[in-house]
Amino acid sequence: MRRLARFIRMDMHMNSRRSFVLLAAFVLVVVGAGSFIGVSTAPGPWFAALAKPPFNPPGWVFAPVWTLLYVMIAIAGWRCFMHAPKGWAMRLWGLQMALNWAWSFVFFSAHLIWGAFAVIMALWLVIIGFMVFTRVQDRVSALLFLPYLGWVSFAALLNLSIGWLN
Repeated sequence: MRRLARFIRMDMHMNSRRSFVLLAAFVLVVVGAGSFIGVSTAPGPWFAALAKPPFNPPGWVFAPVWTLLYVMIAIAGWRCFMHAPKGWAMRLWGLQMALNWAWSFVFFSAHLIWGAFAVIMALWLVIIGFMVFTRVQDRVSALLFLPYLGWVSFAALLNLSIGWLN
């Protein structure tokens, strides 16, 4: 537990009661909003009828993967907020959250496969931008985004494949 605490803290000002309240708020908002969006845009008959590639994972995989990723995204956002609440890292973090949440609406609610692909490619670029920008000032935040980049890369390939097949 100490290693985890050491891993997520940047320096001493992150040990305050306020910082832990902010961390909890980041996790609750990111996981809560992501869960709400996931439930409100759950795949329905339209998605079920689409042709999918053989590497399409079963539906039960998405909730646990996204929950873990959202916790990591929240920790990275909290770390950036604690360092510079109005800095470029927070702007990039906010932009990737907006794109992340927009993708579900564009794909599952609007049924715009190619529009969703454009959104996910923009998200992919912003994730890379965030990682490049934070790698020097806060390497931990950049590393927390590495699994996210991998999953979004896979999701982009899946989105592209569904577009080609339909």
